[in-house]
Amino acid sequence: MPRITAEKREANRARIVAAARRCFSRDGFHQTSVPDIAAEAGLAVGALYRYFGGKDEIILEIAGDAFRMLFAPVERLISTSRNVTVADLVSTAIDPVAAGASGGETEYAVPDDELLRCAVQAWGELLRSEALQQPAESGFEQVRRQIADALRAGQETGSTPAALDPDRGARVVMALLHGFVLQRTAFGLEDMAGFARDARLMLGDAGLLQQGH
Repeated sequence: MPRITAEKREANRARIVAAARRCFSRDGFHQTSVPDIAAEAGLAVGALYRYFGGKDEIILEIAGDAFRMLFAPVERLISTSRNVTVADLVSTAIDPVAAGASGGETEYAVPDDELLRCAVQAWGELLRSEALQQPAESGFEQVRRQIADALRAGQETGSTPAALDPDRGARVVMALLHGFVLQRTAFGLEDMAGFARDARLMLGDAGLLQQGH
């Protein structure tokens, strides 16, 4: 049997994950079985198990993709600026979601809405699965600390109010973004650009946006 190259192996993993996202988005986690995912991917069930130990591993991979889609732009902003506001952090995460599909120009790029629907389902899975909860908490804490550090840096430059507690402020930022995902996915939020604009205006009125920024 010919050896599978690293590129082919990565392509097969991406194929399985893309198939799982379609199944989960369409039918939900609990109504989707491993054979369903394999069939969607055009693979035998045994072939799928060469890449993933089971459905929870695939869920974890997809949840990580959704988390990175939302928070990677925030991390990039933090790494390049010490003059950020709360409004900057929120709008930086929201704006790219309106772009359409994640994953670039590849065969396995998927609509953001499909990925976000999986993300909301994954939140529920965290309540039942310690295997999912531990890496999710680790990722959450890493980003929360980065946002808190950015808010502290903003206090030094004057872009963030001195009275703001950076650790609590970081949780507020993440809560706003999680709420955005839920509204977009479950409650029909369509005007994402308007949402980002109004979030910036409201945060400015609350004193969390530097005057004239």
